[in-house]
Amino acid sequence: MFAQRADVAELVDAQVSEACGSNAVMVRFHSSAPILRVGSRFYVDSRFSLRSSRLCVKLFLNMRSEFIKGLRNNQATFGIEIADDAVERLADYYDLIQEHNEFLHLVGPSTPEEFATRHILESLTLLEYLPNGIWFADVGTGGGLPSIPCILVREDLKAVLIESKDKKSKFLTLAVEKLRLKHRTRLSPTQFSETNLGHCEAVTCRALDKFTEKLPRLIKWSGRSQLLFFGGENLQKALEGQNVLFKKKLIANLFVIKFQQKTEFI
Repeated sequence: MFAQRADVAELVDAQVSEACGSNAVMVRFHSSAPILRVGSRFYVDSRFSLRSSRLCVKLFLNMRSEFIKGLRNNQATFGIEIADDAVERLADYYDLIQEHNEFLHLVGPSTPEEFATRHILESLTLLEYLPNGIWFADVGTGGGLPSIPCILVREDLKAVLIESKDKKSKFLTLAVEKLRLKHRTRLSPTQFSETNLGHCEAVTCRALDKFTEKLPRLIKWSGRSQLLFFGGENLQKALEGQNVLFKKKLIANLFVIKFQQKTEFI
């Protein structure tokens, strides 16, 4: 069934804007354009699809450009310098996230610059604590944060990506293939307690569900690995409650816990 109504066109405007991932762009179709309804979704007649596709490609490229600009403009604030080739790899990762985020909810809504700072540059604060060539584990990595940005920037690093949710673990499988990271990653689609750390020398965690509740088990499971956790006041209180000594990097709320003795961390 085709519709000619202007209010239907407005729905298409919103849907295409959402699909293009832009918070600031409203796509406008002429109200007389034939609109096809399929279930709850509306589509512009194929006669108009080429124009709308070109518009989405233009918006897509603009978002990538804004993301790259956000990285370069803000990297110094985080004490980071990213090589040009690494910037392009990070932009490829950003493109993948945007392509799948609407259905998988990998990250919360954000502008390209916010994604660059809040997700990428914050994740990269981890790098100064990762010695050359080590394996590290990322618990509850979701869409690959903070591990994937780190191994895209540092080609000496290797990561175990631990994600128990099926849809997100399938995205990670796709991401490591598209980004050519298969030789430097191992995917564990299970709970962290069921994962063999192997040769991992560090464990990181950025957005684990019920983080503070799982903290005692996570510390025990990590063994002698260095712990690199992202969190706020609740995590700090939980670490203090476990009599764990740590240092905190305020710029990204990164807690650094390095094993020293059986029951003491520094």
